[in-house]
Amino acid sequence: MIDLYYWTTPNGHKITLFLEEAGLEYSIHPINIGKGDQFAPDFLKISPNNRIPAIVDNNPNDHGDAISVFESGAILQYLAEKTGRFLSDNLRLKTQTLEWLNWQMGGLGPMAGQNHHFGQYAPEKIEYAIKRYVKETARLYGVLDRRLENREFIVNDYSIADMACYPWVVPHERQQQDLNDFPNLKRWFDTIAARPATERAYALVEQVNPGQPPNNDEAKKILFGLDDPNDA
Repeated sequence: MIDLYYWTTPNGHKITLFLEEAGLEYSIHPINIGKGDQFAPDFLKISPNNRIPAIVDNNPNDHGDAISVFESGAILQYLAEKTGRFLSDNLRLKTQTLEWLNWQMGGLGPMAGQNHHFGQYAPEKIEYAIKRYVKETARLYGVLDRRLENREFIVNDYSIADMACYPWVVPHERQQQDLNDFPNLKRWFDTIAARPATERAYALVEQVNPGQPPNNDEAKKILFGLDDPNDA
């Protein structure tokens, strides 16, 4: 059994995509980041950076004590190695998959996240910041579009690289991106969207967090660190 500490964000969706694809038994523990659940002492024991997602594997492959893992990229790699799925044993394919996983973690996710922040959440509309992150998101979409030319998925078969990137493209309209400008990426996106496991993963939103993402002043204070209990 995998205990999944989750909220309905792109990083959270990465893990439900994997778990649904792999058919692993898991239990969701909602962490409402708009209410500050991420600062609870019990959660910080498994996710010291007070971010979702995190997991606890109660049946690790070494048959020892339960293992906790935080950071979505690390979780995807851990689960892939645990199950022997969605990460090739071939040295070159594995290396490419991890390259693109880290590309998402270091590029697509952070840049699209800043795009969301300055475009949707920031109390002041700073035109320079909005343009900067919209353009950088477009550049990264272009990188992925070129990679997907003549490829069904990012690295041969469907992998944790695809699972990492897809949730950050789902909010493309909010990021001011038109997928028609990126035909290879659009074809890839539509292919993944149609997978039954993807449909099951995203159906969890209505169970865990029906309605809109938190966008009130109190939630923003918590989400963006203004009410972090570690602040002076």
